[in-house]
Amino acid sequence: MWDQISEGREWDDLLKQFTLDARASYGFYGKDVNWEEINQLPRWRRPFRIAKGFFWALVMKLSPARRMILFAALLMLILSSPKFTVGRHFTFDVNLDTVAALLFLLLLSLELADKVTMKRDLEIAREIQSWLVPSNPPVVGGANIAFHTRPQNSVAGDYYDAFYPLNDAAQGGKLFLAIADVAGKSVPAALLMATFQASLHTVARNGIPLGELVLRLNRYACAHSFGGMRFTTAVLAEYDPVTRRLDYINAGHNAPVVRRANSSVNSGIERLDASGVPFGISLDATYEVGTIEFGPQDALILFTDGVVEAFNDKGEEFSDARWIAAIRNLPDWDAQRSLQFLLQRVDEFVGATRQFDDITCLVLRCE
Repeated sequence: MWDQISEGREWDDLLKQFTLDARASYGFYGKDVNWEEINQLPRWRRPFRIAKGFFWALVMKLSPARRMILFAALLMLILSSPKFTVGRHFTFDVNLDTVAALLFLLLLSLELADKVTMKRDLEIAREIQSWLVPSNPPVVGGANIAFHTRPQNSVAGDYYDAFYPLNDAAQGGKLFLAIADVAGKSVPAALLMATFQASLHTVARNGIPLGELVLRLNRYACAHSFGGMRFTTAVLAEYDPVTRRLDYINAGHNAPVVRRANSSVNSGIERLDASGVPFGISLDATYEVGTIEFGPQDALILFTDGVVEAFNDKGEEFSDARWIAAIRNLPDWDAQRSLQFLLQRVDEFVGATRQFDDITCLVLRCE
């Protein structure tokens, strides 16, 4: 029975999972607690106010009908506690513990049914979302590419892509690279990411210059940004395998890193800084196209903010400085092994801490 309940996991693994769940729940409900007001109270009153804040944060997440079930169960537990003595030989004891337990079980079953249904729907959405990004890297002449993403939730707002818009890889066509991060989390961000992917592929197949392409994308994003509330940061680039030249624009995204083969302590690292605002903020936005050329063993690293903002159990961020140090120490490996090396540095820092943002990285390595 224990093996069936624990799914054969060791006690340490179960304790670690409980700790992660407890921290995630604390952060989830803690967002609805008025910490500013609590910090102004005397220390002896704070625990009671914190408990009250968490209780109401939990209660208000329930539907009105389920709140009634919860309060009915709590009332029965309270009434079951005292005992009243009538006369010398008669004790009046209201025992509603069993009924209260059944009400709690009913409430748990209702919430669990909602969670299972939502989880099933999210798994379907995640499967559909996986169709929108490449599962295997394309073949690139004189270079290789690798990518990986870790959604914070079942679905993600991060987007990466690598494709030949005109399907002319054999004829030496340009490779289109993209990495983007939609403002927000979970389902709304995932839906906007899907529309961004569709519009990008549609526009890119028209064979227009990169400068015109980003202007069209921005116009589309502005039309679906809810007044600038749903913007998208992105890096879009065209890589020519023949000349090893990369044309790119950075729309308010984390600056990609170019690591030269002769990288040293004080040189060999270049940043592709932003040349415009995120998509969806302003119709009048302009974007400057940058150009960079690669040499043998040079590497291009694209990433989202979930990488540098990853945190450990002490709340410390991985930071841009640690990320650059990891890139500087990158061995002269192919793209896949380079990607594994970089993500391992992040994993070693955060440990088992559950993250609040998607982590996505793409590596292009010249041969």
